[in-house]
Amino acid sequence: MAASFFISDLHLSPQRPDCTETFLTFLRDTAGKAEQLYILGDLFEYWVGDDELTEPMSAQVAQALHELGNGGTRVYFMHGNRDFLVGAQFAAEAGLKLLPDPTVVDLYCIRTLLMHGDSMCIDDVEYLRFRKKVRDPAWQLDFLAKPLAERKQFAESALSESEHAKKIKSMSIMDVSPAAVESALREHDYPRLIHGHTHRPATHEHNVDGHICERIVLADWYEQGSYLECNPAGCTSVVIT
Repeated sequence: MAASFFISDLHLSPQRPDCTETFLTFLRDTAGKAEQLYILGDLFEYWVGDDELTEPMSAQVAQALHELGNGGTRVYFMHGNRDFLVGAQFAAEAGLKLLPDPTVVDLYCIRTLLMHGDSMCIDDVEYLRFRKKVRDPAWQLDFLAKPLAERKQFAESALSESEHAKKIKSMSIMDVSPAAVESALREHDYPRLIHGHTHRPATHEHNVDGHICERIVLADWYEQGSYLECNPAGCTSVVIT
C-alpha cells in the first residue's frame, strides 16, 4: 500500500550520537518503504549555515538522505525553529526539496496542512519576537557573513537561554494556541493538520465553523525514534524499535 512518512524534532547533534545512528538506520532500513518522507523541522539541534556540512555528522546525514532519494523516496524538508537556516546547498547535497511553512498537500485524497508548529504558539510573545527577528532576510544575511565559530557560539547561547525560559514559562504558553490552530484551519479551508514543535504527540479533533478537522502532533526523538505513517486507510504513529 502506498504510504508517506512524517518526522520532526529529531534535534540531531554530535552530542547525541545514538539518535543520529537511529535516524541513519531508519533511513536505510525503513524510510525506503515510503513514497515520500516529510521532515517537518528541527532535524538538527541547530543549523547556523550550510557550511555546517563540513561537520562529519551533518555530511553523513546529507549523504544518507541523498541515498534515500536515489532509491526512489521523495524527501521534503520544512524549516523548524532550530534549523531555519538550512539552505539551497544542504538541499542539493541531501537531494531534498525545501517546503514553505505552511504547505498544503493532497495526501491520498485528503487535503493536509503541514506546518512546523511554532508559528501557532502565539501566546509566547517573547519567542515570536525572536522568531520575527531571525527570520528577517537582512538579519540572516548579516548573520551568515560572520565566522562559523561565532555563529555556533550564538546558537549555543540562544539554546541555553531557551532552556532557561522553558523552566519559568507555563506549559500552556509554550503550546500552540487553539485560536491560532483554528485560524490556520479556517484559512486553508478546513484540512487535516500535521505539525511538530511542541513535543506533545497526540491526535486532536477541532470543530471549526462546523467542520471537524483532525490535528496530528508529531513526537520528538529525545527518548525514542518514531514516525507517522499515512496511507489511504489513515495515519498511524510508529515507534522505531
